[in-house]
Amino acid sequence: MVELGKMLFFDKILSGNQNIACGTCHHAMTDTGDGLSLPVGEGASGLGVMRDTGVGDSAIHERVPRNSPPVFNLGAREFVSMFHDGRVAPDASQPSGFMSPAGDDLPLGLDNPLAAQAMFPVTSGTEMAGQSGENPIADAASAGSLAGPTGVWAQLAQRLQAIPEYVDMFMAAYPDLTSASDITYVHAANAIAAFETSAWRADNSPFDRYLRGDARAMSPAAKRGMHLFYGKKAGCSGCHSGAFQTDMQFHAIAMPQIGPGKGDNQDGYRDGRDDFGRERVTGDPTDRFRFRTPTLRNVELTAPYGHDGAYGTLEAVVRHHLDPVDSLLSYDQSQAMLPSRDDHDALDFVVMNDVARVGAIADANELGSKNLSDDQVARLVEFLRALTDPASIDLRNDLPRRVSSGLIMVD
Repeated sequence: MVELGKMLFFDKILSGNQNIACGTCHHAMTDTGDGLSLPVGEGASGLGVMRDTGVGDSAIHERVPRNSPPVFNLGAREFVSMFHDGRVAPDASQPSGFMSPAGDDLPLGLDNPLAAQAMFPVTSGTEMAGQSGENPIADAASAGSLAGPTGVWAQLAQRLQAIPEYVDMFMAAYPDLTSASDITYVHAANAIAAFETSAWRADNSPFDRYLRGDARAMSPAAKRGMHLFYGKKAGCSGCHSGAFQTDMQFHAIAMPQIGPGKGDNQDGYRDGRDDFGRERVTGDPTDRFRFRTPTLRNVELTAPYGHDGAYGTLEAVVRHHLDPVDSLLSYDQSQAMLPSRDDHDALDFVVMNDVARVGAIADANELGSKNLSDDQVARLVEFLRALTDPASIDLRNDLPRRVSSGLIMVD
């Protein structure tokens, strides 16, 4: 099942135009993210910070509105909500067992929240499906047809059913399957989640070894940073708590808003450049600009930071937390990592160049300011680096040599 998931994760057969894979924006060579503030999905080419926006009629229509989150540890039981706004989460009242944008259309049989999450990138025109008129999967996605015999998931399953090597792998992974026609996209999503869970577990950092009794596992500076992190002076553990340094909750911390947004509009605006975060899920205005507290495991490897990748370095995002409002108001736009194209560039900072919109983000901030010296910030950063599992530094062995569709893996 893990080997099947690995193959599927890096196979472009799961995209409408067969030109992008899950692994394009969550690649082993880019620390399970893509290194960009905002991904450039379907229609682009290249990998990581070298990825472009595509050319001609097949070029991207817009940037993906939110940062490509790293996948480390997301298969752990503690991670019950997925995406920056938590829009996929267990819900016993739903037929599928999960709350999701698909509602009652989400199929039964998904193993866990990570598998449920894997159902959705393939339905996004910007991420993987393509634009209406380009292919039948894009047409179905554009029409909101996810389930049913002509929906996105059924069409993708039919592609997999037509590839003999995949049929053999599905049969080996799922002994209850009796024929190719039994393969569904739920089987694919469960396998992808199994691969992510197996490959990208990260729980042997210097910090972990220190907690297990190895007093020399962390440097003196990292230990001092740990005391700051968990003490009142810095108070980081108020939100970054638990085994994975996250309370799994949603907070507004005045994070700068860059990129195309999610179609939301503050009062008086109609361009849809805002991103209301958790409010989009709950419908509660008090959740506006709240996003899930990210795990800090392997955080040294996963820049840029924030729901939209606004901060390019670990020190920069740490300093943001010391005085979020001042950091928002003085945000340095040059640190955003965004492949340039004139039409996109003109829209990337519409919100940040608007005093009223920035003021609304500032007003929603719920994080108090902290007074730390440069030396104390350096110690905090050193502790955060001690959360890196050495096994996560070189992930080349997590790549398949080829994929069963025969498509090239990177272009």
